[in-house]
Amino acid sequence: MIVILMGVSGSGKSTIGVRLATILGCEFVDGDSLHSDANRAKMARGEPLNDADRAPWLDAIAEAMDARRTIDASLVVACSALKQAYRDRLSAGHNDVRWVYLRGTRALLAERLGHRTGHFFDPALLDSQLATLEEPAHAVTVDIGPEPGDMVSQIVAGLCSKAHAGRGDDSD
Repeated sequence: MIVILMGVSGSGKSTIGVRLATILGCEFVDGDSLHSDANRAKMARGEPLNDADRAPWLDAIAEAMDARRTIDASLVVACSALKQAYRDRLSAGHNDVRWVYLRGTRALLAERLGHRTGHFFDPALLDSQLATLEEPAHAVTVDIGPEPGDMVSQIVAGLCSKAHAGRGDDSD
């Protein structure tokens, strides 16, 4: 199983991803670590990425996922995956992908970004990400307001529920 935590910057993908991977006993890959230097510099300047910027990044994430598949190992990935096309690209041809959407209000996201240090993402890009976001129809959706431990518990319960109900992915 590959669990992809998606949402805009500041939603807690990395924090929750590390905790979830620990509970599931698997590896965690932070999609931010797979961005090119050019993408990081662009975002640090407050310039939003476009589809062409994101294509090699999505390919790198897909490669990390495929590497885990070759050894039949589970994986938790943090990746914004703002558009349905990006989610389709990452799950194409695979039925092992489970999507978790970390959803929050603009106010809470902005507050979190304002307190974050040492990250290349310019908080001024939040509105651009929210405008780009296409909320998923078929994902475990978790509000980012609760404490991280509570969020992880909700995710695990949601993944178990989706496993009993079907694939639980975001493909239509």
